[in-house]
Amino acid sequence: MKAFLILEDGTRFEGKHIGADKDVVSEIVFNTSMAGYTEVFTDPSYAGQAVCMTYPLIGNYGVCLEDMESERIWLDAVIVRELCRVPSNFRCDMSLSDFLEKYEIPGIEGIDTRALVRLLRDKGTMNGLITTKENISFDSVKEKIKAYTTGDVVSKVSCKEKYFVKGAEKLEDNGPISGSSSFNKEDYEAYLKGDKARLEKRPSLVRDLNGKGLKVALLDVGAKKNIAASLAARGCDVTVYPYNTSADEILAADPDGIMLSNGPGDPKDCGDVIKEVKKLYDSGKTIFAICLGHQLMGLATGADTHKLKYGHRGGNHPVKDLETGRVFISSQNHGYVVDVDKLDENIAVPAFTNVNDGTNEGLKYTGKNIFTVQFHPEACPGPQDTSFLFDRFINMMLEAKKNGGKN
Repeated sequence: MKAFLILEDGTRFEGKHIGADKDVVSEIVFNTSMAGYTEVFTDPSYAGQAVCMTYPLIGNYGVCLEDMESERIWLDAVIVRELCRVPSNFRCDMSLSDFLEKYEIPGIEGIDTRALVRLLRDKGTMNGLITTKENISFDSVKEKIKAYTTGDVVSKVSCKEKYFVKGAEKLEDNGPISGSSSFNKEDYEAYLKGDKARLEKRPSLVRDLNGKGLKVALLDVGAKKNIAASLAARGCDVTVYPYNTSADEILAADPDGIMLSNGPGDPKDCGDVIKEVKKLYDSGKTIFAICLGHQLMGLATGADTHKLKYGHRGGNHPVKDLETGRVFISSQNHGYVVDVDKLDENIAVPAFTNVNDGTNEGLKYTGKNIFTVQFHPEACPGPQDTSFLFDRFINMMLEAKKNGGKN
C-alpha cells in the first residue's frame, strides 16, 4: 500500500505503508542513532512526535522486549528508508513490523530520509501528515497540519501510581543482563585486590554497590526505565512518583536524594510541576535531574528555555565538562534548551556544553547539592561515557548523610 508524508511547507514524500493502517498528524523529528531503535520507540520523551531514523536499515535485529524503556511505544509514527522484515538475532522476540502493529503505530518506508533530514535541518522541525490517501490535497489538510501541537503529553506518559524498585543487594544481582559475559565473584574480588592477571575478567556492566541503603525519590515526568535501573544497580532503593505528586508528599518520605526524569513536550507547559520542583529546590535535598527535569529545574529557579531549530536526537553528541575540559559522547533526545544568557550565576552556573553548537548541556546549582544535565547518562544501548554521574549523585547523597542531611 502506498503512503505519503506531507509537511506543513507543502513538501510531499511518497513511500510504502508500514505498521497500523491509520492517518496521523505529528511533529516530524529525526534521530541519528545506528542502533537502539527499540529504546527510541519506547522512550516516553517522543510522545507527540513522529521519528525519522537516519540510518538506512531499521529492524535488522528485531525487537527484544527486555530492551523496552517503558511499557509501550510512545511516538506517533515511524519514518524509515527500509524496514527489515526478517530479523536475525538470538534475543529477538518479534519483528519490528509486528511490534508497530501490536501497538497500533503507523509509519512510512521507502522515502529519501536523507532529503527529509536535510530539509528539517535547513528549515527547522515541521509538522507533517502521514496518510495512505493517495488523492489528498495539501490545501485540504494544511491548516490541520500547522495547527498541531504536542500538547499535554507529560500527564499521558507518567506512571499513574507510585511504585518501588528494590536496589541490588549483592553483586550477582548487578552484573550483565545479556550477552556472553557473566559475573564471577572470585574474579571480581581478585580485581579489587589488584590482581593484574585477572583485571580484564571483570564484566564492564558490574557496578559497585556504593548506593546500598540509600533511598531515592524519582519524579516521573516521562521516565525511561533505565534511570531507576541505573540507581538500583548501584544499590539504591527507588520510589517512582507520578508527575502530579506534591513536593510535600515526596519530602514526607524523607528520601536521601531526588531524581527528576526525562520527558516529552515543551517544559513551559508543565506549570504545576514547576511549582513543585521549586519546593524541592528549596528543601535542601540532594537532587539530580535529566533532560526535561533539567529544564524544569531551570524554569523553577528563574531561568528561561527556548526551542532548538531541529533538536538533538541521537547517540553520538559530544558534551564538554566545563570543570575538567573533558569531552564525553552522549545520548540525547530533546528539542528545548536552557538559556544560559539569562542565567543568574548566584543560582546556577553552566557545567556542560554541547561541542557541536555551544548550547547548554548541564547546570551546577550554587550553594546547593543539585546538578542537572540535558543528555542521558542512563543511555541504553549506549554510549555509557557519562554513567559515572549516577555515582556522583550517590556520593553527594552520602556526603549529605554524613553531615546529618545538610548540604
